[in-house]
Amino acid sequence: MTSARENSHGNGAGLPRVPSIPLSDDVSTAADQSIGGLVKDATTHLSTLVRGEFELAKTELTGEVKKALTGSVSFIVALVLFLLALPFPLVALALGFNDMFDWEDHPWLGFLVLFGAAIVLILLIVFFGYRKFKRIRAPQRTIDSAKSTVAVLRNRGDDGHDALDRRHP
Repeated sequence: MTSARENSHGNGAGLPRVPSIPLSDDVSTAADQSIGGLVKDATTHLSTLVRGEFELAKTELTGEVKKALTGSVSFIVALVLFLLALPFPLVALALGFNDMFDWEDHPWLGFLVLFGAAIVLILLIVFFGYRKFKRIRAPQRTIDSAKSTVAVLRNRGDDGHDALDRRHP
């Protein structure tokens, strides 16, 4: 088994170990095996490859889901703060209407200043949440690995043609 760091071109710091297929340049061992043994090995290697792809996808998506949850919590906190701050402008508006015709004291101004401060705080939290959502990325290593696996499985021959193409010119 190799680590995920080795499987991801040295870019997987802190990722768990994933299974890999042991590769060998020794052709003599493959020539000594029976067809059944070769099929068994191929099935085992394909199964290991598929499990490794799923493990890589799971590892990458877990990090992205955590970023999405952090951004979602920021938007929820902003919404709660907005709902908690909503009575202030309503009370200020009511007091403003009461004082509109009497210009001596304006206690509603304090409510409006408090509401303005709440809006600034809400906008800061929304900005933080937006930045978290903006940093979410597709699982690029999984996509690249899956594409290369498909390309290898499609082009099994040396000349880039499928084995079926060579039998039927």
